[in-house]
Amino acid sequence: MRPRWYILHTLAGQEKKVKESIEKRAKTEELTDYILEVMVPEERVVEVRNQKKIVSMRKLWPGYVFVRMILFDDQDQLLPRPYYFIKETPGVLGFASESGDRPEATPDEDVEQIKAQISASEETERPKVNFEVGETVKINNGPFLNFSGVIQEIEPERGKLKVVVNIFGRNTPVELEYWQVEKA
Repeated sequence: MRPRWYILHTLAGQEKKVKESIEKRAKTEELTDYILEVMVPEERVVEVRNQKKIVSMRKLWPGYVFVRMILFDDQDQLLPRPYYFIKETPGVLGFASESGDRPEATPDEDVEQIKAQISASEETERPKVNFEVGETVKINNGPFLNFSGVIQEIEPERGKLKVVVNIFGRNTPVELEYWQVEKA
């Protein structure tokens, strides 16, 4: 019996409740040999409110929970106990990829990419909004507060933007962090 990753479709906004419910019930119903890991993929995002930098978490896959579990025996037969345990979890709509009553596993490589994206977001701060070159932004922090400018360059690995700002009638390139600007 080999553990595989499965994606559960959940009610919107219930992902964390579903995760906690599965983890708690798996212990009480002694299913921890079958339910090995439950994950709600999230990344850190930064936004500015009232000129303060606020870090929050954003779900990468809203409406989905990932579960690493043993669902089939060595003869590739569906194990009813863990299957119905998941299906009867409050907030779970079902397995995301299921043909008949046979859930399809998600390739381990896909889950590893998601985990890599999660760990990358812990090291760098992503903006809550995505910016594009040529877009006009308003600076909401620092010495150029309330100035507007046009994005000239985006450096996602550093979390920086080069913005051209008109200062005293001259266009001046300014390097800013994502959280220092907002869409105009």
